[in-house]
Amino acid sequence: MADRIITIGRQCGSGGHTIGRLLAQRLGLAFYDKEIVELTAAKTKFSPEFIQSHGEYFHSGALGHIIGYGTRFDGSYKTGSSLTDQLHQAQSEVILEVAAQGPCVIVGRCADNVLEGKYPTMNVFIYSDMSYKVERSVQEHGLDPDKAASILTRRDKARAHHYRFYTERKWGDMRNYDICLDSGRLGLERCVDLLADAYRRW
Repeated sequence: MADRIITIGRQCGSGGHTIGRLLAQRLGLAFYDKEIVELTAAKTKFSPEFIQSHGEYFHSGALGHIIGYGTRFDGSYKTGSSLTDQLHQAQSEVILEVAAQGPCVIVGRCADNVLEGKYPTMNVFIYSDMSYKVERSVQEHGLDPDKAASILTRRDKARAHHYRFYTERKWGDMRNYDICLDSGRLGLERCVDLLADAYRRW
């Protein structure tokens, strides 16, 4: 299974982070989610807070115009490129660097697209219905029960726009993934079981 990477896209509140972490533990693989933020901050002058809030989310309105969604580019950082382009480039470089270190699980940040054609990947998408996501978000992250659904919807919309901009693909479209799992119906542990079995049979 040398160099085989698992990428996990996920709806907010679906438990994709937890599934990825447990899956990595089960398979004995390195795990990267918030770690990508830390490595990107060390590589650039971006603060972890900026990376966390803009590394996966498209910001519209005045803020979007200030930080910018500019021209996609490859290669080294370019003078005049938007901050979000520079951040995406830096994150992409970090993703390629951790993938080069060996098999791992990477959550979000367009990793499926970044690694395409460079490493064999098992691309996963985790989703669920809103009631399950709200319940998890209230219990796990302390979101206001009355506001949780609108917060999750807004975050997913921003994440989908960001993904489409940098990949030209529809986020969450099952045709773009190898495996799509409903964590609310299956449960987190069952999702881990299924993904671990699929990886071992790969």
